[in-house]
Amino acid sequence: MTPKAIANRIKAKGLTKLRWYCQMCNKACRDENGFKCHLTSDGHRRQMEIFGQAPDKIVDEYSRQFEEGFLEHLRRAHPFSRVAATVVYNDGHHVHMNSTNWLTLTDFVKYLGKKGICRVDETPKGWFMSLIQRDPAEEMDEKKRHRRERAELEEEERRKRELEAQIRRAREAESAQLAGSPAPGAGDARGRRRRPGRSLAFRDEGPDDAGAPQPPAKRSKLEELIAKDLLAKAAAPSRLGPAKEAPQAGRRSRPWLAPGITVKVMSKALQEHGYYKQKGIVSRVLDDFVGEIEMLDSGDIIRVDQEELETVIPAPGGRVLVVAGEQRGAKGTLEALDTGAFQALVLLEGEKEPKRFEYEHICKLTSL
Repeated sequence: MTPKAIANRIKAKGLTKLRWYCQMCNKACRDENGFKCHLTSDGHRRQMEIFGQAPDKIVDEYSRQFEEGFLEHLRRAHPFSRVAATVVYNDGHHVHMNSTNWLTLTDFVKYLGKKGICRVDETPKGWFMSLIQRDPAEEMDEKKRHRRERAELEEEERRKRELEAQIRRAREAESAQLAGSPAPGAGDARGRRRRPGRSLAFRDEGPDDAGAPQPPAKRSKLEELIAKDLLAKAAAPSRLGPAKEAPQAGRRSRPWLAPGITVKVMSKALQEHGYYKQKGIVSRVLDDFVGEIEMLDSGDIIRVDQEELETVIPAPGGRVLVVAGEQRGAKGTLEALDTGAFQALVLLEGEKEPKRFEYEHICKLTSL
């Protein structure tokens, strides 16, 4: 580089006044005149057009980067010491304060104190702070507790929405039924009338109607929907064939979930959330048929019915739990797999010889 370029680099190093720094352009000006010239440049105007499209989003992103960088530097440089906030702020390169949600460094230090991240105190020499050290196990337990509370809240809101939808459909069906029924006192040439307590019209038996077949009673829309649903459920197993009908019916009638087993989520309703065909560990069982699943990839906790879960078979040598059959609850070790018969050889605890189990009768056992 030329001597002039080297001189400009040397002048640009170090701290400049915060009011002469442009975060959007990442440019520090040395004086007020240089900052005014920068504000009128084409590059700065283009950046401000981008900022005008989503100002809140950009400021929040700068605030997040500033907080993460500040705390990361504090953890590495001053993990156990009490240090002035200005010392931490002046060290290294970071997002500047004028582009964040906090107007001053004092506001940011107070924010860290209220959030419980640092111990802060004000002295005649300024604000001092020290990082609060937390046990990693406690942090993990707290994250799990927050995820569980969030999952319970989402489940409660989902059930509330379903209940409101059922009430709304029932009211709509009742309104449609009342709108389609004949007015009170109305009749026809055959002498129709209404009985007290019933909303369906019927035909009086007279000399002309004796022995005539009675017409079927008119059903409401809600009754028709229920009847169609029952017919669909009754016809669904027949399409699967006799070989698949019995295991599915037995699986629906008997609970098989147990804490500590690894299962696979097969609910297509959870596909948009990224849980479909993903594995997790059952942390708790509710009402025998619903389990709280802690996903292995994300660590999220979700509630899923056992109808939308599948058992997981470990590799030979892995621990398994018998989840169905006469020996349900027994633990053992998977010895081998008989792929031709779709059976597994399991050596149960306390037994000398391995026993055969169906694939669906065992599941991988994972310690929580």
